[in-house]
Amino acid sequence: MSIALTFPGQGSQTVGMGKMFGDQFAEARAVFAEVDDALGQKLSHVMFDGPEDELTLTANAQPALMAVSMAVLRVLQHEAGLDLKKHVAFVAGHSLGEYSALAAAGSLTVADTARLLRIRGNAMQAAVAPGVGAMAALIGLDFATADAVASEAAEGDVCQAANDNGGGQVVVSGSKAAVERAVELAKARGAKRAVMLSVSAPFHCALMQPAADAMAAALSDVKLIAPSVPLVGNVSAIGGSDPDEIRAALVRQVTGTVRWRESVEWMASKGVTRFVEVGTGKVLTGLVKRIATEAEGMAVNSPDDVAVFRPLIGQ
Repeated sequence: MSIALTFPGQGSQTVGMGKMFGDQFAEARAVFAEVDDALGQKLSHVMFDGPEDELTLTANAQPALMAVSMAVLRVLQHEAGLDLKKHVAFVAGHSLGEYSALAAAGSLTVADTARLLRIRGNAMQAAVAPGVGAMAALIGLDFATADAVASEAAEGDVCQAANDNGGGQVVVSGSKAAVERAVELAKARGAKRAVMLSVSAPFHCALMQPAADAMAAALSDVKLIAPSVPLVGNVSAIGGSDPDEIRAALVRQVTGTVRWRESVEWMASKGVTRFVEVGTGKVLTGLVKRIATEAEGMAVNSPDDVAVFRPLIGQ
């Protein structure tokens, strides 16, 4: 039974996330304290108690989601005996989740990851003035068709495929008018649904170049070592362990497409039969069911799930 660990991205945050782990496990409390110290902020209080509008701020949501993922991972290591080198074939994360995956595999420290995600969140929010950009979900089109729709809708503006999530779900991102054109074009091309998304910025498109520049500077100052197991990167959709390549890919990821469908397909082609989502929510587990139908998906986001996970690593 070959296992891949996956780590959720923005949108999975919810008030109260991680609190049950913090209440029950010292390992989780240590992670939350480390993140709080690194940021000079009681982010754990916002995670546990809200308010929701503060948690959903990009600069808070990104390190908060990483904190929960790492807290759950530490509990799995302590309580279930999880050993990444022994039990896990690959790690991967959706957008910001790629940073969680690197922290999980020991490539980045938790403190450095928290600080990087704070910089990333602030930079992505500041890159585009409110109301200038937009994102939309195109449902029921294959990636090639959705990508062509985005290109046609651009008309000199920015409009790109931002997330290839699989199961006929592609998110496009760019200038607001261009994304609105993409929605209408997608409907005309037979999309089951094409809807504008409620997001704070147009992520993963060329409009994010200022944020990519900020991350290039931030990452150049951080120690990043080879992960203990290969990372399947968002922009490459294949496994790799070279620190310099990972660093460069994290910069490209800010403006590039999150190739999640291809990432899951690649891991399945390499023998992964179980995808375990570590953190909060079940978004990635749902996507696995639509992408790798022969594989199993499970989410570990409550203490009860730890007991269910324990016997799996013996298989």
